[in-house]
Amino acid sequence: MCQGCLPKGKKEIAEHTNSPVEQLFRDFANEKGAVRVGVGGMMMAFARSFADTKGVTDVKVYSFGECNQEVKDRLNEAIRSLKDDTYETLVSTSQDGERTKVLVKIKEDRIRELIVITGGNDPALVQIKGNIKPEDIESLIKEHP
Repeated sequence: MCQGCLPKGKKEIAEHTNSPVEQLFRDFANEKGAVRVGVGGMMMAFARSFADTKGVTDVKVYSFGECNQEVKDRLNEAIRSLKDDTYETLVSTSQDGERTKVLVKIKEDRIRELIVITGGNDPALVQIKGNIKPEDIESLIKEHP
């Protein structure tokens, strides 16, 4: 949407909705062979009745392992060049041709969004939204090293 077309004060919203991470998800979500699994809304409410969801309200996982090599190459290049100041980088690693980035969006001492981006031969994008305490992430990491 053109910035001049927005009412005054709405430009920030348009800029936010067009972050490079969000654009990465949009650009590759509908590629042939891409698999998307999403759990949100009613399913998360149902899950809360059986387990502590640690403040998670929505999870989306995109797997690109079944995509053709051209799609994987474009995605890997997009991951390599990804820079997004609206997220804080928690982890960025590159090992044996596989690149992984873990990004977070924090507001009022809570993780509102956690993004895991993995490149290589079996690339994947994961988006977790919610109202998550950082210590809950730490405890999950300790439980599942």
